[in-house]
Amino acid sequence: MTVPDSKEPQFLSSKAIIRFQDCDPYSHLNNGKYLDYFMNAREDQVWKTYDFNIYEYSRTTGLGWVVTQNQIAYIRPALLMEEVTIESQLIDSKPKFLHVEMRMYDAERTLKSLLWAQFIHIDIRKGKSIEHGVELQELFNRVCVPIEEKDFNERLRNMTKKSGNQ
Repeated sequence: MTVPDSKEPQFLSSKAIIRFQDCDPYSHLNNGKYLDYFMNAREDQVWKTYDFNIYEYSRTTGLGWVVTQNQIAYIRPALLMEEVTIESQLIDSKPKFLHVEMRMYDAERTLKSLLWAQFIHIDIRKGKSIEHGVELQELFNRVCVPIEEKDFNERLRNMTKKSGNQ
């Protein structure tokens, strides 16, 4: 794992194409699949940006993260074969928890979906939560970008105003 210096990105971004097998009969991304797109994007972004493979970390340390809570808003449908941009950022870090915000946009930067995901760090072998080590906490402190809003619905209102979704 590479600990980023102050010049490394805190806002991660990647593109994805909405695939046929993930869509409903109306050619909209199935609601349950949004989580897959968001989580896959975040994993890839973290690996590419920070050279941190969460699966290798889990395999070698016996530690990992599980989702404890998701809050998601479906604002505009993501459509079959549409290219979307998925952005993510760490918005809060505690000794055992991470809180990540992920956003999906279309080509015109209209917000399609907003996700807040909370993760807890666990010892996989023991099935119990565990605090992040010093190196991880240093990484999180360097890349965390807190947001003003503490309430998901307030954040959603502000984000939709910004992206012209009203």
